[in-house]
Amino acid sequence: MKFDVDYIEKLAKILEETSLTEISLEDGEQALTMRKDLPPVVSAPVVQQAVPVAAAPAPAAPTAAPASSAASAEPAKKGKPLTSPMVGTFYKAASPDAKPFVEVGQTVSQGDVVCIVEAMKLMNEIESEFSGKVVEICVEDGQPVEFGQVLMYIE
Repeated sequence: MKFDVDYIEKLAKILEETSLTEISLEDGEQALTMRKDLPPVVSAPVVQQAVPVAAAPAPAAPTAAPASSAASAEPAKKGKPLTSPMVGTFYKAASPDAKPFVEVGQTVSQGDVVCIVEAMKLMNEIESEFSGKVVEICVEDGQPVEFGQVLMYIE
């Protein structure tokens, strides 16, 4: 398997948007390590320039600019975003014939299971990080989701 530019850009985005400081991957004879050499101080939109990418340093920089503009567009929605903690497949219910965990308009409490993200054949129950009313579910049942993707908004 060859690491493609899109895959590397996604990894750079994950590194930028999380508290991770390093991502290392190894596939047979190929290896890729990305590091974030930034001070621990968090500030307003920062373009990640200190992310060394051995395979393709140029594509990582353009990823930072669109991510900043997309992030600034999201807060215009109502409520707080509940994001996916992993890459996987989104499910509204425990099984296809079961009732969804939550629906728009429903009130949830912190710690309530609101959906499932299947990753590597494991069903991961996603709990609400805060209490409130579900105002929008942004993902369709069975749809693939990315790390950090908004699953729903809760106000």
